[in-house]
Amino acid sequence: MAKVLVLYYSSYGHIETMAHAVAEGARNAGATVDIKRVPETVPLEIAERSHFKLNQAAPVATVADLEHYDAIIVGTGTRFGRMSSQMAAFLDQAGGLWARGALNGKIGAAFTSTATQHGGQEMTLFSIITNLLHFGMMIVGLPYSHTGQMSVEEIVGGAPYGASTIAGGDGSRTPSALDLAGARHQGELVAKAALKVFG
Repeated sequence: MAKVLVLYYSSYGHIETMAHAVAEGARNAGATVDIKRVPETVPLEIAERSHFKLNQAAPVATVADLEHYDAIIVGTGTRFGRMSSQMAAFLDQAGGLWARGALNGKIGAAFTSTATQHGGQEMTLFSIITNLLHFGMMIVGLPYSHTGQMSVEEIVGGAPYGASTIAGGDGSRTPSALDLAGARHQGELVAKAALKVFG
């Protein structure tokens, strides 16, 4: 059975919610799924003052965990059109895995959140995907088989490059039903790909 890791960073819980939807889709497709988060790098007093969601249930991942999965789905909010520094710092520590080719041929995918519709979702997804390609991974996006991403009836996330949601400038918007459906669909597609490649 294929093993999938949903690896995420979430300051305020939006990406945490999306991570659980991604995991649900992958489990429904028959994969074994773990959800883990990367370490927080912001000092505790600043995180508390900024109202970060610090009580997240997912265990903290180590870089050594990564090679034990057939697929890794990476999610983080955007920071000025690129992945968060917390996720970047974590992935930057994976040079040893890269040098050994430990992630070559595994399945990779990305999902994200921004404050606004034009807040850099696609660029953030590409910043994640670029890392995964350097690790030698094969990428699964969010194709238009998730038709919800084409809706013009409501504000909606999603792109061919990965699932996404829009948090609002004050963080008050939670992932919509369409956003969560996209996350589940991408998780399902990643699991199906991993099952085909790894059995």
